[in-house]
Amino acid sequence: MTLSTAKDTPASLMIIDDHPLLRRGVIQLLELEDDLELVGETGDPEEGIALALKLEPDLVLLDLNMPGVNGLEALRRLREANYSGRVVMFTVSDHEDDVVAALRNGADGYLLKDMEPEDMVRQLRQAALGRMVISESLTALLAEALRNQRNAPPPRIFIA
Repeated sequence: MTLSTAKDTPASLMIIDDHPLLRRGVIQLLELEDDLELVGETGDPEEGIALALKLEPDLVLLDLNMPGVNGLEALRRLREANYSGRVVMFTVSDHEDDVVAALRNGADGYLLKDMEPEDMVRQLRQAALGRMVISESLTALLAEALRNQRNAPPPRIFIA
């Protein structure tokens, strides 16, 4: 099922990533899709936050590691400003702490930049439909993180 059959208009998408070459590649990829429409892109996280709040795209593809305001801070600020669209982190980082922090702070997905273009389009469609998307290679890492959290001793509470 394509998004165009799910609703009358294509899903709107915005990219916030400090790498121009990557943004250009994603833009070219999206130009081939009828049900995903790019409405904005920037390499500046501050500008990206303002643009996302102004344009209110269905989905923001957000880089994790950027100079100045990183992706986690941008995500936090979008959520605090009541941005209700989907936010998918798009990064090279497969570190457990980054994945868990992004999901705990309101990300609707976490995709690695080494994925095949067709897989990325498929994942973006799923995210736009309201589903959580995670790069397949991260599922074992997340399962391990959850198991470790379950086996961790409860936090100690000190009352003064």
